[in-house]
Amino acid sequence: MKTITLNSDHVGILSSCLCLTHCILTPLFFLYQVEISSITNGGNFFWYSLNYFFLLISFFAVGRSIKNSSKKSIKILMLISWFFLSGLILNEQLELFTVPEFFSYSAAISLCSLHIYNLNFCRCEDENCCDNSVKK
Repeated sequence: MKTITLNSDHVGILSSCLCLTHCILTPLFFLYQVEISSITNGGNFFWYSLNYFFLLISFFAVGRSIKNSSKKSIKILMLISWFFLSGLILNEQLELFTVPEFFSYSAAISLCSLHIYNLNFCRCEDENCCDNSVKK
């Protein structure tokens, strides 16, 4: 039996790209909201719950990528990007401040880019290369 292992950077890239696609499609969704609301009544809840779904997946992907990354700067940038994206999504839901969508797009693109960079250049090959390894 062949075992399939998921790379956290692949999951992070997929999650970030899907989040970005979701952010781009949201304005189009509301342009056609009148037609869609006549077809289904619960579409908005599902659409908004995708925000939290992507955040949850990206949280675990970032956490796992941070454990396996060899560069401290990438770890910090991943955390900053994730918190920035989370804050923007929560702000969008709570409507605390008016923030242009550009910042949400930028956060999702930066998180995706950091996962790609980490995948290509910062992977630990053994347990001794990472910052969090225990030295005996």
